[in-house]
Amino acid sequence: MDTLEETLRERGERFHALHGGPGAFVLANAWDAGSARLLAEAGFVALGTTSAGLAHSLGRADGAGLVDRGETLGNAKAIAVATDLPVSVDLESGFGEEPAEVARTITLTGATGAVGGSVEDATGDPAAPIRPLAEAVERVEAAVEAARRLPFRFTLTARAENFLYGRPDLEDTIARLREFERAGAEVLYAPGLPDTEAIRRVCASVEAPVNVLAAGAAARSTVAELGALGARRVSLGSGLSKIALTHALRSAREIAEHGRLAGLTESLSGSELDRLMGHGAQVY
Repeated sequence: MDTLEETLRERGERFHALHGGPGAFVLANAWDAGSARLLAEAGFVALGTTSAGLAHSLGRADGAGLVDRGETLGNAKAIAVATDLPVSVDLESGFGEEPAEVARTITLTGATGAVGGSVEDATGDPAAPIRPLAEAVERVEAAVEAARRLPFRFTLTARAENFLYGRPDLEDTIARLREFERAGAEVLYAPGLPDTEAIRRVCASVEAPVNVLAAGAAARSTVAELGALGARRVSLGSGLSKIALTHALRSAREIAEHGRLAGLTESLSGSELDRLMGHGAQVY
């Protein structure tokens, strides 16, 4: 039987290689172990976590600092051991103000079974939502150094959050991504880009692989079309978890408001779900 370290080395190399193209691959974001199993069954080649999906599964709002590092890493481990797919973790802003604490977050993430993670430049402060560039770069540098100290390949993604926080400045976003690339980030990510031309410009402005979030204009494209624009990875974010909650709420309202039960028949059978959930578990 392979040791855990051998498993992580293999997954880390496999995940890193996916970013080499040609075209783009999909990073399917799971919110718990069960959804991870379903996404593996669907045929995806790698998984991500989703901070929004996790927050909503815990009955909390996203982006409000209501999910702590321990909960995030516990969720990451559950997802990482659920299948044999490589997993990258949404680490939000790194769970710490100081670069050393961001580095500690990466080190702890390496103990979950994940082989990648992302750190963003958001502050969590509505009055000043984006960190000054020098500060953001210092945090990426600390994360990169911690990732390189792990005994397996850990792919570090750096995120520029301008467009998610009311700062639609494409030039500043590109400048930030370039600095994150110089700091050693292996994948670059600017969620919320407004259109395909912005996606094309971002991809053309950096050397490192670019992750594109499947939302807005990107969601109206195909994976192949995003790959043709230069994207090497397409993440689904909280898209699938929101779909799951949306359908559950619609069915619940049909029952609560109208007494109609037919929606309960529009699902996989219990035996089919048992089969899916019982396949592919890893033991660490």
